[in-house]
Amino acid sequence: MAGIPIVAVVGATASGKTGLSLDLAERLGGEIVNTDAMQVYRGMDIGTAKLPPAERRGIPHHLLDTLTVRDLATVAQFQTWARTIDAELRDAGRVPVLVGGSALYTRAILDRFEFPGTDRDVRRELEAELERGGSAALHERLRELDPDAGARIQVENGRRIVRALEVIAITGRAYSASLPTLEYADPLSIQIGVDIDRPTLDQRIEQRVDAMFESGFVDEVERLLGEGLADGPTARRAIGYREVAAHLAGLIGLDEAREQTKTATRRFARRQDGWFRKDPRIVWVDHDDPGRVDRAVAAVESVAQDPAHPA
Repeated sequence: MAGIPIVAVVGATASGKTGLSLDLAERLGGEIVNTDAMQVYRGMDIGTAKLPPAERRGIPHHLLDTLTVRDLATVAQFQTWARTIDAELRDAGRVPVLVGGSALYTRAILDRFEFPGTDRDVRRELEAELERGGSAALHERLRELDPDAGARIQVENGRRIVRALEVIAITGRAYSASLPTLEYADPLSIQIGVDIDRPTLDQRIEQRVDAMFESGFVDEVERLLGEGLADGPTARRAIGYREVAAHLAGLIGLDEAREQTKTATRRFARRQDGWFRKDPRIVWVDHDDPGRVDRAVAAVESVAQDPAHPA
């Protein structure tokens, strides 16, 4: 390859990104860089489908298990961490292979994306409003001030609503204007998407959630609650963890927690697919195509040879 590219493997949860990322790292001489917002938390293993060390094929993995469940993780932090690791790997002649289902995190790392500053007083006031009145009222205000951001951000995502309103208050501009544009910060970048049909994906999600609950997921959540999960501004909102926490609090039964986790995961997978489908730069490979690795490698080599004309 003429230059060392940055490769991102994207797609819906349970689509097969992990396996493809390992295959690409092996073929390209690369290392894995996690871009899953929840896999940075130590102890959040079963519920995030974190790959056990024994299954990593000896390939170094970065940005796993770096925070406690009490810590806040932001997109801006993740951008800095991942870009630093990417630069170090490329300097060492290694290909960074990013993998994770968070479209915003991936875009923040790959694309031109400058984060507005923060104002502690504005943030504190908005967080107090969130605590008093819940996220629905703040979301309605966001929809009035910035309809595009209001349409993108889920009503229940209080933290992102607060951040959007904070940016609007600080900059006087729409929050959506600060979101990344479809322009790579480094032209030697490529995204490989794992394409999978909806029925197969739903079946995989069903199987994954069942396996989680059969592998000690409830015990994992109980242990993490003892370590402060309920106080973690980011970790406590992870799918599955919030449902099991509700079960452990006596609010819902175990079967209901399992079914709610499946429903939330399917909904999340649809949102992920919607995000990624809007990006025309992604090179898609079928999840069950025997030649998917060869196709992905060819696309990577193409962009490495000529960034202006990727495959």
